[in-house]
Amino acid sequence: MSLGKNKLINNAINRSYALIDYNIHNDIHKRNEFQKQTILDDESLTENEKSEAIKIITKYYDYAKLVFNEGTKRICENCNRECLATTYCEICVRNYLKANFSNWTSGNDIIDNLIQECQMKTIAPYLIPEWILYSNLQNIEYLTKGGFSEIYTAGWVDGRYEEWDSKEQQLKRSGSHDVILKRLENVENANQSWIEEAKSHLNISNKWNEIVQCYGLTQDPSNGDYMLIMNKYEIDLRKYLQQNHNQLTWKERIQIITDITTALESIHGETAIHRDLHSGNILFKRGRFDISDLGFCGPADKSLKSIYGNLPYIAPE
Repeated sequence: MSLGKNKLINNAINRSYALIDYNIHNDIHKRNEFQKQTILDDESLTENEKSEAIKIITKYYDYAKLVFNEGTKRICENCNRECLATTYCEICVRNYLKANFSNWTSGNDIIDNLIQECQMKTIAPYLIPEWILYSNLQNIEYLTKGGFSEIYTAGWVDGRYEEWDSKEQQLKRSGSHDVILKRLENVENANQSWIEEAKSHLNISNKWNEIVQCYGLTQDPSNGDYMLIMNKYEIDLRKYLQQNHNQLTWKERIQIITDITTALESIHGETAIHRDLHSGNILFKRGRFDISDLGFCGPADKSLKSIYGNLPYIAPE
């Protein structure tokens, strides 16, 4: 789970998870109530920190209810339909996005339909892929060449969607933050198989916390190339191990393995495969490793039966 920047709060939340007895707290609601009580009883936190911790727990309670489609439903006071989330209505969020379809276009029906279909499966306000105007990106700088695509860093002026304002009935943005841009090739000639793959991976990265989030797509006006916009992380596993290998405890090593296997379980649970997994695609941020580059960053018109991957990591056969 990606938490906040306050280590005391993060540690308290992690303790509340570790103390759960799944035989007693055998559903999402019971586990959430237990965690809240554990936080309230935690003497290491101030009252403000307890409130912040419970806010984070509630956020992930809603997330879990939507991901696993379980828990008590309620009637939304706005749309009068049943919804699972407690701090927002997933139906209202999707209706808001649908009403906004006519206000944007990529200029490419394939991309428009791809994003719209993914938005109609939105499970949380902060997990929404969208079409992002290139003019909303600033300080774009070339970073490296990775696998099939050139990679850049940039600042996203408005930032991603962050939360649902129930009073105003609209999505609120996070404000400016850094992102990664990955250039795509030959999207205009994309075949149906690539489109299905792209749809699958956009959905996966905006569903599972263990997968690096893809915020959406943009287009470079200088050459017409489409680009993925991704969450920016601190460092990849290869460089992390080079810098920290001698200092890592066994507990930390096991946690890295746990992070990777949990992310792979999420991918495989969606009947998908990665096709290019290596230490450069396992990224670290805020105490956790997530998996990036879910395999459709290759040329869009390239057969899915083609060989994918970086040469040093491809099996010799």
